[in-house]
Amino acid sequence: MSLPNSNLDALDVELIALLRAHPRAGALELSRLARVARATVTARLERLERTGVITGYGPEIDLRAAGFPVQAFVFLEIAQGAIEAVRAELDAIPGVLEAHATTGTADVICRVAAVSHEDLHATLLRIGRSGPVIRSTSVVLLSEVVGERVLPLLRAQPHPNPTRVPAFRAGTGPGMAGSAQRS
Repeated sequence: MSLPNSNLDALDVELIALLRAHPRAGALELSRLARVARATVTARLERLERTGVITGYGPEIDLRAAGFPVQAFVFLEIAQGAIEAVRAELDAIPGVLEAHATTGTADVICRVAAVSHEDLHATLLRIGRSGPVIRSTSVVLLSEVVGERVLPLLRAQPHPNPTRVPAFRAGTGPGMAGSAQRS
């Protein structure tokens, strides 16, 4: 099964995996690791950024280490047609890390972080006072079982193999027949 609108090929997935494993690597290092030309890596990364597949290169933050050891999911039922109003109110609360409109009994699911249970309680009260919120239910996260990840999903899909032009290697090329390649 392939993704109908996916423009990713095996090299794109490999470059994404290399960036996850080596987030500080530059184009030259990525080209060495992927065994393709630096210009190929640069062009691929520019395309992945332009098409919105790669959305940033910021550092990943461990909230616990940053002083926010308490996290919770908050399930919100909101007034009919109030998604924009609740978006604005949730966006104004620093402890709201993300919020998603959903199907099912909750209209919106949020992930929040706090420095303590008391801080979490204050955040939950602030969310509950939001005009569009009819009801909220929260569950405190105890531990991470599977962290945020995308590579298993990307790797599970078949991707066409790219046409690869080998990276330039010193000691190869016209007039260098019989020379050994360096890796």
